[in-house]
Amino acid sequence: MEGRKNAQQNPQSVVASGKKRILYIDDEKDFLLLTKIRLEESGEFVVITTTDAEEGMELAKKHKPDLILMDVIMPGLGGGRAAEILFSDVQTKSIPILFYSALVDDISTENERLQKIGGRDFVPKTAGYKELIRRIKKVLY
Repeated sequence: MEGRKNAQQNPQSVVASGKKRILYIDDEKDFLLLTKIRLEESGEFVVITTTDAEEGMELAKKHKPDLILMDVIMPGLGGGRAAEILFSDVQTKSIPILFYSALVDDISTENERLQKIGGRDFVPKTAGYKELIRRIKKVLY
């Protein structure tokens, strides 16, 4: 699984580099890998990935990322429920979450529900990587 492979990175080396650490959780493996590559190519981020929301919650506790980028609709534990759990855990409640979703048509309805549990904002997967990076920076800075 992606998360396990990336979890071997030395967190101290990331901090020393000045790069922001992002945990990206998405069940679409190809999209996950491409997004990781694009974000890391910017030179500003190190991206830890997993395709499983439950593993993502463990990685969040272990790595204390600067931001969690998360898909909404995933098999098993979805992004909305995972966010609720993360926000209720003392170890992860201060980590900002940015939802990254293909739910373009239903985004306003889902956004209202996610805002009630503390979700920050949505970035549609159709937005492009420049927009994604801009929105990530908006949350981080």
